[in-house]
Amino acid sequence: MKTLSWPGIIRLGLVQSALGAIVVLTTSTLNRVMVVEYALPAMLPAALVAWHYAIQLSRPRWGYGSDMGHRRTPWIIGGMGVLALGGVLATDATLLMLHAPVQGVLLGILAFTMIGAGVGASGTSLLALLATRTAPERRPAAAATTWIMMIVGIVITAGVAGALLDPFSPQRLAFVATGVAGAAFVVTLLAVWGVEREPERQADAQEQKPPFAQVIREIWAEPLARRFTIFVFVSMLAYSAQDLILEPFAGLVFNMTPGQSTQMAGVQHGGVLLGMILVGVFGARFGDKKRAWMRHWTIAGCIGSAFALAALAGAALIGPAWPLHPTVLALGFANGVFAVSAIGSMMGLAGEGRSAREGVRMGVWGAAQAIAFACGGFAGAAGVDALRAVLPDTASAFQIVFALEAALFMGAAVLAGRLDLRDVVRVKSAEPQLEGART
Repeated sequence: MKTLSWPGIIRLGLVQSALGAIVVLTTSTLNRVMVVEYALPAMLPAALVAWHYAIQLSRPRWGYGSDMGHRRTPWIIGGMGVLALGGVLATDATLLMLHAPVQGVLLGILAFTMIGAGVGASGTSLLALLATRTAPERRPAAAATTWIMMIVGIVITAGVAGALLDPFSPQRLAFVATGVAGAAFVVTLLAVWGVEREPERQADAQEQKPPFAQVIREIWAEPLARRFTIFVFVSMLAYSAQDLILEPFAGLVFNMTPGQSTQMAGVQHGGVLLGMILVGVFGARFGDKKRAWMRHWTIAGCIGSAFALAALAGAALIGPAWPLHPTVLALGFANGVFAVSAIGSMMGLAGEGRSAREGVRMGVWGAAQAIAFACGGFAGAAGVDALRAVLPDTASAFQIVFALEAALFMGAAVLAGRLDLRDVVRVKSAEPQLEGART
């Protein structure tokens, strides 16, 4: 099987750009519109986003389907199509909530179900394709490259959409969302065209396709994969708790307009981009030979994120006089360092161990991330709502929630310090022994 060249890796990174472009509108801009412009409870968009993450618990099943089918491209294209349509419907649902709340919420549930299924199918299959077709020495840098391209897509979308949304109107929002969804689907088609000219492996006529439950048990029996799953859950719980409250925070405490807060989100993702580039450069230099560097950078990213969130807690206390944009940039930078290091580790682990399990392994970690995002996003927004109801001012509610998120990131740093990513080589070497035990 031919491995991916750097142009091929960059092409697949365009799919990540398309994913990020749609997701940033549905989880960031629509969230802001519901809470600030339409004065709806923050728990409503948080619940919808949490639901789309709950749907992503199906990620292992999507990965299993692409593993057993020997091709990833149909799953990537089909998932992106469902995601694009779901993004358009989510915008329609948001606009409907102002005049017909019940119908709008019901349509929103359907839309976010499609968004969750689309992200799960396309994202899991894309990562599995990268893990199986990328040479081991290129995996850390490839992870950085593809995620950098996702952030580029988010930054471009946030900047352009933010400019087009001011002055805000429902018609402008609908126009921007439709354009982003259509462009993302076309980019995906062009990106995957011809990448899988041959299946990942030739199907053996005698090949047995184990049941899904057996495959899950085999992966969970791998100690490092299990420990890494726990780390993914805790770290992503810390990361996601600030995701849905940052733009409302900018609007309610710093009096920013929808366009300004959307552009601020672009500043944050620009910081993420810088952090990913930094780690990606080291990944390209060290490749697969020094696995410990990924753990060290992951720890550094977690600690940096904790300090940035503590600074946001201070911003809530001081108010508009605080330099918010530099703080958000620092948070994004630390998040980028942490994220791309963890993703590089993930790609290395997915490509090792028992063969024909890359999609399921990616699905398990994606499901852990989805659970964390569902819990974290909802808990962050619900926490703000609850604290606003009992505290004398809104800023204090945000201050407490940001401080708790900082503590979670410190806990994630401790867990990352206990991971020995060098054990991945022992996972692969143990496979023949496991096979002999079964026969």
